[in-house]
Amino acid sequence: PWEESNMDKTAVELFDMKVKHVGVNASGDEEAAVWAKEFLELLGLGTRDAGASYFCGELVEIMKHNGRGAKGHIAFSVNDCEAALKYFEERGFKAIEETKQYDENGTLKFFYFDREIAGFAIHLVKQA
Repeated sequence: PWEESNMDKTAVELFDMKVKHVGVNASGDEEAAVWAKEFLELLGLGTRDAGASYFCGELVEIMKHNGRGAKGHIAFSVNDCEAALKYFEERGFKAIEETKQYDENGTLKFFYFDREIAGFAIHLVKQA
């Protein structure tokens, strides 16, 4: 969790931050299905249809109809979304309010940042 005494630690250290998956934007169902098949061939991971996207294992998400980000998105898992958000807000990154999701206890579990890096939207998700 974020505290002033942790100023010398990185976000990775503070929040046990890991890349959860990379999302890529396809132009439609057909292109997304082709890319999912190619990732299946490359990685050997099962592919599942999640409605708006295909997941290849948990490493790659292929958005069927241009999701967030010019090129796609990168999802990072963290041990505490609320503390991580405070940490990143102090560095100029804000959450997009309408993307915030909470668990049954009212704890923040998901959000997108309000800006992209290198054409990728960034979202955080609470570790399971």
